[in-house]
Amino acid sequence: MRPRKTENRDLPPGMVRRKRPRKNGTAWVGYYYRDANGKELSLGGDLDKARLKWAELESKAKPADLKIMKGIFDRYERDIIPKKAPRTQKDNKAELKHLRKGFEGAPIDAITPSMVAQYRDARTAKTRANREIALLSHVYNMAREWGFTDRENPCAGVRKNKEKVRDYYANEMVWTAVYGKAPQELRDAMDLAYLTGQRPADVIAMRRGDIEGDYLTVQQGKTGKRLRIQMQAGGVKNTLGLLIEDIIARNSQHNSQHFILSRTGMRVSQQMLRNRWDDAREAARSLAASEGRVDDAEKIQQFQFKDIRPKAASEITDIADASLLLGHSEQEITKRVYRRIGAVAQPSK
Repeated sequence: MRPRKTENRDLPPGMVRRKRPRKNGTAWVGYYYRDANGKELSLGGDLDKARLKWAELESKAKPADLKIMKGIFDRYERDIIPKKAPRTQKDNKAELKHLRKGFEGAPIDAITPSMVAQYRDARTAKTRANREIALLSHVYNMAREWGFTDRENPCAGVRKNKEKVRDYYANEMVWTAVYGKAPQELRDAMDLAYLTGQRPADVIAMRRGDIEGDYLTVQQGKTGKRLRIQMQAGGVKNTLGLLIEDIIARNSQHNSQHFILSRTGMRVSQQMLRNRWDDAREAARSLAASEGRVDDAEKIQQFQFKDIRPKAASEITDIADASLLLGHSEQEITKRVYRRIGAVAQPSK
């Protein structure tokens, strides 16, 4: 009996791999089933699906690694997560790490809604548990598309943990206290975050090349949504336009195109922003505490950079304008999550 080619030794008996170079320099790969008469049947270019088809043709059970959640998680992490936004990739990998602990060794057809509910209840981080179950649901749906199971999604109908929406509002006292202790690059980041209503990661990514005529263009890292935020009208710069003009003037001695730079011209990373924020907030809190303003000190301590986005949404009078600036497709999200001060009302008399 002739030995199998080295390139096919990882395949089941009777399956062969064919490769052909493409004009663009990549290689086309296809898998085939060779029957007893030497006739070949195409199994497609996806190895996992090819192995399933091979099992059907051989009238054998599915390969063991494709019946266990570990194999499903591996494929999802390899094929699906890399196609998502960078922040979502990071979150999904962290969520998948927890899901593996609970489900990695379980047969995919053995997972039940009860098991998912038990996982939910066992997790101490209740909000994270909701995100993990949502990811598990998508993993299971993909497994159904891939043909690894025909069972109903066990996450369907499982109750989520109740989430409390953060309602912290940074008033003028809090803003001024932290702003007063912040270095210039943090002040610029705070001002940009407030005037544009964007997330911290999007703020520190802003650069001169994002300016197109009268607009600052933004592509949100989390959602991929594109915005054009007006910087001037009729040749007259608004507050955002004047801020960016000042930032560019301050950074003129540096080569970097980014707006948020350190004193030495280095682009400020998320960790650098976090360190500067923690230092400024602690200095502001300590000052308030030393002056006996206990309530103010506690309020300052609770202030997070991400609270600037809802502060902006709360202080825009028209909720439609606020929703548009934040890049929300539905005003209800802006109203429920980001509007943190009540509407102005007149007394009855």
